[in-house]
Parts: sequence; C-alpha cells; structure tokens
Amino acid sequence: MTTAPIAIQEAKQPLAKAAEGLRPVSIAAWGVIAVVSLHAAYGWPNAGFLVLVYLFAVLQMAKARTWRQAFYPGLAVGLLIGLLRLDFFWRIFSTGAFALWIVFAFWIGLFVALARISLRWPVLRMGSFDLTWVLIPFIWFGVEYFRSELYYLRFAWLSPGFAFGESPGWVPLHAVGTYGLGFLLMCVACAAAGFWRRSKWQAAAILLGGAAALRLGGAVTAKIPTGTGSLVHVAGIQMEFPTEKEVLVRLNDLLRKQPTAELIVLSEYTFSEPVPKEIRDWCREHRRYLVVGGKDPLGKGQFYNTAFVISPEGEIIFRQVKSVPIQFFKDGLPGQEQKIWHSPWGKIGICICYDLGYSRVTDRLVQLGAEALIVPTMDVVDWGERQHRLHARVAPVRAAEYGIPVFRVASSGISQLVDGRGNVLASAPCPGDGAVIAGTLDFRGPGRLPWDRWLAPLALVVTLGLIFIGCWKQLRAKRSKKSLNL
Repeated sequence: MTTAPIAIQEAKQPLAKAAEGLRPVSIAAWGVIAVVSLHAAYGWPNAGFLVLVYLFAVLQMAKARTWRQAFYPGLAVGLLIGLLRLDFFWRIFSTGAFALWIVFAFWIGLFVALARISLRWPVLRMGSFDLTWVLIPFIWFGVEYFRSELYYLRFAWLSPGFAFGESPGWVPLHAVGTYGLGFLLMCVACAAAGFWRRSKWQAAAILLGGAAALRLGGAVTAKIPTGTGSLVHVAGIQMEFPTEKEVLVRLNDLLRKQPTAELIVLSEYTFSEPVPKEIRDWCREHRRYLVVGGKDPLGKGQFYNTAFVISPEGEIIFRQVKSVPIQFFKDGLPGQEQKIWHSPWGKIGICICYDLGYSRVTDRLVQLGAEALIVPTMDVVDWGERQHRLHARVAPVRAAEYGIPVFRVASSGISQLVDGRGNVLASAPCPGDGAVIAGTLDFRGPGRLPWDRWLAPLALVVTLGLIFIGCWKQLRAKRSKKSLNL
C-alpha cells in the first residue's frame, strides 16, 4: 500500500529539484561566461564557434527560480554585450545610446525568460523525454528573427551567424542561412544542457562534437553555382562627402591605376543631389559604367537615398532606392520597389548600406534572379573602426548564404570584394580616404535562398504562442493569489 506513494514521491524529486532553480550567484557566473564568450567570438580572429559557449551559458541562466530572475540577468548580459561590442552607439547617438543598448538587451532577457517558462512547463515532459530542448531552438529563432527583421528598431548585428563573418566557409551558411545557423547552434547547446546535470564531460563532448559537425557541414555545402556566367573587372574608390571636382580627380586617378575597369562603384551619398552632368559626361568620355550614391529630391525637403547607374553614354539607366533608411537619421524615404539591373554581364541586385543586413531586402533581390550584389555604403569615419569591422562581417555572410559575389564600396572602409563562397578577395582599409579596391566580379548564375527563410514563420508562431501562454499563466497566478487573499 505504501509502495505507490513512495514511487510517486521519488518521481517528483527531480522536478522538485529543478523547481528550486539556480542561485543568483550561479546565474551571475553564467552571465559573465555568456558576455565573455560572445565578446571573444566577435573580438578574436576566426573565433566564431565560441558562440556555442555563449548560447550554452544563456541556457543555464534560464534555470532560474522565477521568470524575473531569468529576465533581468538576461537583460544585464545584453547591456554588457552592448557596452562592449556596440560602444560606437555613443559616438553616433550620444545619450540616446542607452535606450538602444536597452532595446538590444531586452531581446536577450526575453529569450532567457521564455526558455525558463518552457523549462517549467510540465506538458512538455513525456516520461524521460523532455520536449523543452526541442522547443527552445525555435524560441531562439523566433526572437532573433523578429528583433532583426520585423520591427522599427530592427538590426541583426551580434547574431550568432554573423560571428562567422570572417570565416563563413566554416559553417553551412549556404544551406541553412544565418538564422538557421543560430537554430542549429542552439540545438547543440540544448543537447549539451540536457546532459549537463548528468555529466559535465558528456556536455562538453556534445559542444565539441556539434562544432565539428557544423565545420564538416560547412566544408560540404560551401559551393558556388556552376552556371556559365561572365566576368567583369570592377573597381571602387573610398570617398566621404567629396566635392564634385574631387570625384573627377579620383576617377581619373582610378583609370590610370585600373585601366581595365569596366564597372566603377562609389559610395552611398557621394553626392547630395542626383549625379551631376560633369560626372555623366566623364562616363561618356571614358566609356565606363558607374554606380554611385546620391539624393533624388522629392520637394519639401524630402528625398530618396538612391544608387544611380550611369551608362557609357552618360545616361541614368537604372535607379534603386534604399529600402530601410537608418532610424533617427535624415536618410530619405524608404523605397517602394526593388528591381534588378540587367547589366551587360548579368543580373545585378543593388542594395544600399544597411539594406545588406536585412535578409528580407536581399532575399527579394535573389528571388528576382540576382547573380551578384553591389552595395554602395556610407560608414562615417568618426563612427570608429569597431563599427566598420562589425559591419564588414555582413557581406561575406550574405555572399555565402546566397552563393553569389558581393562588391561593397564604403565611404571610409572597410570595402570588400567577396566571392560566392564568402571569401574576401580584395578589401580597402579603415580609415582609407581615396583607397582603391579592384578585382573581378564572377557571375555564375542566380543565387538561392537558404532553408531558414521558410522555417521563420513556424518559429515566430511558436515564440508568440509561448509568450501568450506565459502571460496567461501569470494572469492566472495573480487571480488565484487575489482570491486567496479575499
């Protein structure tokens, strides 16, 4: 008669132990590990796999006693990461940087709180199998995708996928994409976290084994399309707010250094107006194509931030407006349409500056058949080298994702020519006023979207569903407490 109650009590012991949660000191220790590992992943050369330690540490923080004890330490981790890796916000926004650091930190705190809710949800336990570790990667995907793509203050920097910006061929970006890579990394971290209480060595072996498997996957999937495309010699000049006369002098110098250049690219906002007649006349005289950034005025102080394509006849033959103007800047009105430039060498997609960081912008160009991307960029020299280096991680990742080359010319560095595997073939430094970048853009056929773009809606549904459940449970708890007090 006493056997059944004893068995039930023994079965409840692991859950009771889990319900105790980590002590604040342990949560703080894991928070420090999370901050240090992500900082190192972005700060040390080719240290991307350290994001696995970051994700594992964040998961450990989710074992807190309450959702508040999970959320606020997660928020603190995000703030410390922001202060360390996004310190240039202060140069750009002054005291407004604090609000942006808090916004960035909020998403990390939200994930830790949601992971904690799912870890304490008995419905997810089926005998000895815990579905929580299957659910959490979808939560991570959903939070990352929303904060990077779907609201006003969106930006994708410091995502796990961009930690591999210096070595995109090490991971299967071409197959899974940046968000899919974060999903897989979180799957590995979850598997390790599931074994942590049982065996620390097994958990460490899972982390190392997962890194090795992803490294192998990168070697297998990093392939460039094998279509019969064409080659074009491209060149660019780094100039920040130049005069028209300075542009002409630099263009002439460029031709002396790179006489075979067929397509020349200048940065975003090279001109504060449409392309001047003297520049168009230069294109006609020297029989060169030119892609250059300028303003397309609309009247009443409004304008479009536009990339103009000038033909060897000196005519504007193509325009592309920036799709996502920078928040809090006078950066023009957002473009209403994306098109492909049918160049003599192949289909070229043009996106301006931070447009390259939004997959919803670049995906559209790839869906339209882009075989290469050209990216006029304005990275102001005063923003500092750390901002330039962080932004420079985007182009190799995008090239590896889609399997197409990218030519990115920034105003003060870091400009890059990247092949379809994500390898940087040429670059220009920061600061580098007047620096020239040149090379060959290799067209091998259109790119393709990685599979994470189709997984994103499911991850969003799972994440929003868990938020709803968490709010509902909190409301029920408050009502129960109120009724007991009555």
